[in-house]
Amino acid sequence: MADSTTYTPPNVWHWQQETESRFSKINRPVAGATHEKVLPVGKHPLQLYSLATPNGVKVTMLLEELLALGITHAEYDAWLINIGDGDQFGSGFVEINPNSKIPALADHSTSPTTRVFESGAIMLYLAEKFGAFIPSGGSERAECLSWLFWQMGSAPYLGGGFGHFYAYAPEKWEYPINRYTMEIKRQLDVLDRNLESRQFLCGDEYNIADMAVYSWYGQLALTGLYESKEFLQVDSYTHLIRWATEVHNRPAVKRGRKVNRASKSGLIERHDASDFDGLESG
Repeated sequence: MADSTTYTPPNVWHWQQETESRFSKINRPVAGATHEKVLPVGKHPLQLYSLATPNGVKVTMLLEELLALGITHAEYDAWLINIGDGDQFGSGFVEINPNSKIPALADHSTSPTTRVFESGAIMLYLAEKFGAFIPSGGSERAECLSWLFWQMGSAPYLGGGFGHFYAYAPEKWEYPINRYTMEIKRQLDVLDRNLESRQFLCGDEYNIADMAVYSWYGQLALTGLYESKEFLQVDSYTHLIRWATEVHNRPAVKRGRKVNRASKSGLIERHDASDFDGLESG
C-alpha cells in the first residue's frame, strides 16, 4: 500500500492478492466457499463455530451466563474456526454464515435447524429464546437494544479502523491513526459519561448490552487491545474502568473468555462444563 500522498486510485480497482500478510487468508473481495469442509456436530442442540476474538467471546460469555442461571438447555458445543487458516471459507461454515465471519450458531432444537450469524443477532436470539438478560419490553428493552446496536456499529472503528492502522498496517500513517484515535476516544467518552450515573450500561440490570460492549471496550479498558492503553490514556475513563472490572470478574465471563482460545488457559473446543477443570488461570 503506497503512502496516501503518492497513491492515485486507478479508474478500475483490481485485487492484488497478498501472499505474506497475516490477513492473506482472511481478506478477499468475493464471497462463497473456497473448499469443501463439513462442520462437526456435537451432542447438544446448540452448536457454535467461533474463535475467541471480541466478537466470539461475547456469545460464549452469554452462553456461560445462561448456564450459570441454571438454564440447562443453553448447553452447547463450541468448535474452533481458525480464520488465519481460512476455515471460515469452508463449505459447511458458509452454509451457516454466507458472510464468512465468526461467530456462527446452529440451533438443532428447531425443525428445520435455525442458523444465526452476526454476533449481535446471536445474542438477541439466545436472550429471547431463554428469556434472560434482555428486558421484556418498554423503554428498558429499547435502551438495551440501543446499546447493543451501538456496539455493533461502533466496534468496526475500533477493530478495523484503529486496530488495523495502529497495530497491523505495514507502516504507520499519521492521518488514519489520528482519524480513528479521535473516534475511539469519543466512543470511550460516550461510555464513560453514561456509566457515571449507572452501574451497568442500561441502569441497575446487567444484560446482553453489557456483554457485547465489554467484549470490545471493556477488554480495551483492562487489557489494552493492540497494546494501546497508554496511547489512548484509557485509565482516565474511570467510570468505564469500574464497570469493565465488574463485568470482567464475573465467573461466567471468565469462562466465556476461555472458549475457542488456543492457549494453556483456554479451550480450543468446549463440549461440557467439566472441560474448564484443570485449566490455568488467565
